[in-house]
Amino acid sequence: MAKKKKKMEFETMQVKLPHVKGLSIVLPVIYILWVAVMYYLLLPALNIHSRGLWLFVLGVILFPLGIIGALVSAARKAEGKSAGKLEKPVNGIFAAVGVIGILFLILLFYGSKMFHAQAYADILTIEDSDFNSDINTASSVSKIALMDTDSAVLLGNREIGSLSEVVSQYNVSEDYTQIDYQGAPTKVSALEYAGFFKYMGNKENGVPGYITVDPVGQKAQYVPVKEGMIYVPSAYFDKDLRRHIRMNYPDKLFGNLHFEVDEDGKPYYIASVYKYTIGLFGGETVEGAISCDPISGDCQYYDASEVPNWMDDVFDGDLLVEQYNWYGELSNGFMNSIFGKKGCKKCTETVVEDEDGDEESYEANFGYVAKDGDIWIYTGVTSVNDDASNIGFILVNERTSEAHYYSIAGADESSAMAAAEGEVQEKGYRASFPSLINVDGQPTYIMVLKDASGIVKLYGMVNVESYNMVTTAASLDECFAKYRKMTGSDGTENTGNPEEAENSSGDSNITAGNAQTAAKGKTIPEGETETRSFVISEMQYVEIAGETYVYLAGDDGMVYWQKFSDNEQLIFLHEGDTVTVNGIMDKDNIYWIDTIGIMQ
Repeated sequence: MAKKKKKMEFETMQVKLPHVKGLSIVLPVIYILWVAVMYYLLLPALNIHSRGLWLFVLGVILFPLGIIGALVSAARKAEGKSAGKLEKPVNGIFAAVGVIGILFLILLFYGSKMFHAQAYADILTIEDSDFNSDINTASSVSKIALMDTDSAVLLGNREIGSLSEVVSQYNVSEDYTQIDYQGAPTKVSALEYAGFFKYMGNKENGVPGYITVDPVGQKAQYVPVKEGMIYVPSAYFDKDLRRHIRMNYPDKLFGNLHFEVDEDGKPYYIASVYKYTIGLFGGETVEGAISCDPISGDCQYYDASEVPNWMDDVFDGDLLVEQYNWYGELSNGFMNSIFGKKGCKKCTETVVEDEDGDEESYEANFGYVAKDGDIWIYTGVTSVNDDASNIGFILVNERTSEAHYYSIAGADESSAMAAAEGEVQEKGYRASFPSLINVDGQPTYIMVLKDASGIVKLYGMVNVESYNMVTTAASLDECFAKYRKMTGSDGTENTGNPEEAENSSGDSNITAGNAQTAAKGKTIPEGETETRSFVISEMQYVEIAGETYVYLAGDDGMVYWQKFSDNEQLIFLHEGDTVTVNGIMDKDNIYWIDTIGIMQ
């Protein structure tokens, strides 16, 4: 019986031996092919700042290599041979995985805001600017772009639906880009293959055209190209646009891949090239851009300071909002952003519902302003306390990242949208994210109101500083005329200023006489400061000669004022707060506030 058992073991070893020898040769070949295929699919940038590269090295190269070594070692032991020569390299590979993983976490932690708060705050340079100087007064609203991306998608699909020879093979991409085309704001989007099999049947001819949408005239147009676009995001294999750019620029960290056209209507895809300025993965910003001609495949890299004027979306709006939030929250240090939060501010956020309309989340939102041949994003700036008021707003150039800040207190965009919806609440219309215009020196939100199917039904205008001043109308021109009449900027008597109506009731401590006296000239009175404490019975924001002033009516019967730009902490005050001020009373019995504190 013992002899038979030994004979079976010998036969088993004879069967395993050629299998083990083949395995030791085949596994490395499979491994090399695995690495090549995964690189082709994942396309990590060959750059130490690429998170994808680190994960590729750990997950695709080192870990499987260790597994292969362990399998070969186990096979040799089963064969009855010593595995001592393999154990050390295998153990070394697993040790390398652990060391690189720990190093990755250390570098990730080192680049955090905790250690480099000021460096994060300094990435975006903010320039204080005057609203009336930067934004020209609108003499009409006939050339204001009010269309959001959802409306552009509806118009684009409707336009392509009328072209039977195109719609059967292609879709319109929903990734519309806002550009300035020949001096006018325009939304553009390329066609895309309607699936893999449609690509296989049309890859030789390419994508035949793109869609332009006029956000002013609310019209879409299909623009065919003379030669088909071959290198596009919806293509496959070597004609996939991302893969094509990666093979040309293997070390670049690119993203924000989008479609644009130059001033002659020639199509291009643009990829922003990013860099990290803090540690390994911190302080993201743009260092340049890559343009790709989708017809020929020719690519060109530009430094950020040298991108052509026709390129409009180099600095993505989401990135610019994030960079401003770093500035607003970290300028006074990391610990202040967590605890004291003195002077902390951020871009406004809008509520987003999920598909079922149940759960809500907050995300940054912004509008677009066409200015000086470029596209600028704008968004309100509010305190980090998530109130419904803005302390100002910013305009940031998407081509150059030039950023302007305007200290104008008023309603945030969500409040303005709600105010416009409230004017026609019985109809259930929803307001789009507003645009910002200058109406006779008054910052004004202007927006469209749409029904449940996304069709524009009305237009609305809301005063930024007094968001209960709202007008709606079926046409832009009518809405504009009604708004100017309400504000009195058309030369007629003001018919809707809530401040005027409130003053006429006789219940307000901030009277029309006080406001007129204050408007004569805002100079700091002379004299010695005195300390006074009172309860705020009323607050008002008043714009005088382009500056915003805050007026407080106290329960002591006096009125106090301070320039808002001198103390943005005034935004935290509310009616009913008890405050202590140091100030000087002028000849009109109005106190100028030097310093102010809230009594706990």
